[in-house]
Amino acid sequence: MEKLYHIGFGQGDFGQTPPTVALLSGDPGRAKLIAETHFSKVKVLSEHRGLNSYLGFLGDIPVLSATSGMGAPSLSIIVNELVQVGVKTIIRIGTCGSIQEHVKAGSVVISSAALARQGAANDIAPIDYPAVADPFLTVALAQTATSLGVEHHVGITASVDTFYEGQGRVGSANPHLLRSQQGLLREFQHLNILNFEMESGTLFKMAGVYGFKAACLCGVIAQRTEDEKVILTQKDDAVKNAIEIAIKTVEKGITHV
Repeated sequence: MEKLYHIGFGQGDFGQTPPTVALLSGDPGRAKLIAETHFSKVKVLSEHRGLNSYLGFLGDIPVLSATSGMGAPSLSIIVNELVQVGVKTIIRIGTCGSIQEHVKAGSVVISSAALARQGAANDIAPIDYPAVADPFLTVALAQTATSLGVEHHVGITASVDTFYEGQGRVGSANPHLLRSQQGLLREFQHLNILNFEMESGTLFKMAGVYGFKAACLCGVIAQRTEDEKVILTQKDDAVKNAIEIAIKTVEKGITHV
């Protein structure tokens, strides 16, 4: 297969051990960090458009560390092309903002499902099509988090298209939210939603329609019950913990069974 346009590589770049598992990060720096810190025999597949992708090994398991970019439209392109080159399992490793008091900054949220308020998700499947993570992979991630002693929470995520208006923020260039976005935080709290992020709803719908396994875990870097701002002092530890959970789960061999 020739190189695909957006990801910048194809099946012919894998050699004798094609990967079926991808760790997907919005941030290209995180994708690079995962590969350089945890993989052996790292190969740069592409750094086209900042959508960095790396091939390496966790033990004897070939794994991709790839970049989705920010938001669901970009992710939808990358995931489609990853599936075209043979990926069967995708674990999103991201960041998020908590909307529940008990979900503290620095902890990790493992999404069991998503409320998908995303145009990209609706292009994949109808608005009422369930956006759910693979249950076995989700449980495996939670078990790994427990074994590592990482504070974590499993539950429903609100997956939205915008960082400011779509998450009910008023402390930005636009303090005038649409009526549908006013009181959004409190409404979602009452629905027992744990957090806001911007990709999992589309990823989960794609998994259901395309037939691959998907999971999402995010380091909590904002406590929306207290403030709208990102807590940078918590970010590194939260992201490190999320990465460690994903890596250890893949090493167990669960993801490619």
